[in-house]
Formats: sequence, C-alpha cells, structure tokens
Amino acid sequence: MKEGQTLWTKEELTLAINLYSKLLFGQIHQGNPQVKALADLIGRKPGAVALKLVNFASLDPVLQQRGIKGMGNASKLDKVVWNEYLQNWDEKYMEGEVLLAQKTHTTVEKIYNINLDDYEETEGRETTRTVKVRLNQSIFRDVVLSNYNNQCCITGLSIPGLLVASHIAPWSKDKNNRLNPQNGFALNALHDKAFDKYMITVTEDFKIKIAASFYTYKDVSSIKQNFIDYDGKPLIEPRKFYPKTEFLRLHNEIFASK
Repeated sequence: MKEGQTLWTKEELTLAINLYSKLLFGQIHQGNPQVKALADLIGRKPGAVALKLVNFASLDPVLQQRGIKGMGNASKLDKVVWNEYLQNWDEKYMEGEVLLAQKTHTTVEKIYNINLDDYEETEGRETTRTVKVRLNQSIFRDVVLSNYNNQCCITGLSIPGLLVASHIAPWSKDKNNRLNPQNGFALNALHDKAFDKYMITVTEDFKIKIAASFYTYKDVSSIKQNFIDYDGKPLIEPRKFYPKTEFLRLHNEIFASK
C-alpha cells in the first residue's frame, strides 16, 4: 500500500459493489458522475473508486466469459464481499441500498417512490410486510428493466408502461432470488402472461420457445405475429446480468410438462 492510503472498509466495499452492480464495464471510470458521487460520499478520490470497481470486474464471471479480465488486484476483503454478494444477492443488494440511503440522509422507500402514507390504515406487521413487498417489486423492476435497456427482450418493445419485470423462478417459490436480476426478464405484458403460464420459455442457449398449441392457430395473424414468428429466435441480450442456467432449466422443465 502506498504511503497515505487507507484500507477499504467493508462498509465502503458494500457501497462500491452496490454501484458496480448498476454500471456497465464501459461506464467504470473516474469521470462517471455516479463514481464521483460515491467518491464524495466515502471521502475517496474518483480514481480510487473506479479502480476498486475494476477490481470487482476481475472477479465477475460474466466479464471473464467475454474475455474482460479487469485489473486483477482484488484484495482478500474484495473477494469476501464479492462472494457474499453472489451467494445472497437479495440480502446484500438491499444492504447496499439501505446503507446508501442512510449515507445520503434519505430512505430506500423514498428513493423508490414508496409513499408510506398509502399504508397508514394497515395494521403494523401487515404494513411492514406490504411495504417490503412493494419495495422489493420496485427494486426488481428497476434493475431488470435497466438490464434489458428498458425494452422487451423478446419483441424489443420499449414503452416502459407496457413492460413487466418477470421472474423466471417464481416469486413465491424462490425467496432468496426475488431481487436477483439473473432471475428476471423484461417482457411486455402479453409475453409476461404467456411466460408465467409456461406457454413460452427461454432455452439455456437463450432461444425463445413457444408451446406447440400455438400452431393450432397458425392462421390467426395475431398468434403468428406475437408468438409463432418468435419461435426459435434469439433473446435480446441483457446489458450486464445473464439469466442463470438453473432458473432457465427449472422453467424449461415445467414448460415441457404442460
């Protein structure tokens, strides 16, 4: 360590990896306003924050698959924080959001425009549960839609009001991956419904597959245009987080059993 430098704390690394999860690799540089903002928040130079984000990039398996290696100077604590993040995305992402809110003198609810006054009439414990569900849904939508550049990953539709952040492994069945962007697709409302009903799926090589029953209606133009024409076509690729194979495999298996 150079003279005058101080070791990064786990709190600082929690904030750094939270920011890393929101940026593309090409956005990691000292001139990025978000990098500058975090640097001001934790009392470090933008260049130091950018370097720490690049260290995280060296641990990212998605970037490794693309041949991007980062700096390779990750510390032991960097690796600990990274592995904790991978193993428990929901808890660690929320931990970062809460910490960021505290540091900026606000709340996560305010950041995601959750109006607590809307829940005043609900009983205490039920209020907490309802707010948490609403907050989780808002966070998941924000991360997933951003990951697909605010467009449906099947059709390319880019009208936000018509888009849904759709879970691959259902919300009710996988409580540990409710916020994980690797468990989500950005879909328009029609294809979200079909995906939820296992009438369409996405294969492990990221190809769209539709139920054979759609071909019964192949002469219906709306069925052809919205479903049959997409059968076997590649999914529009995400910007950062690719869906996990285990989630896709689970959806494929249920799709095949229908």
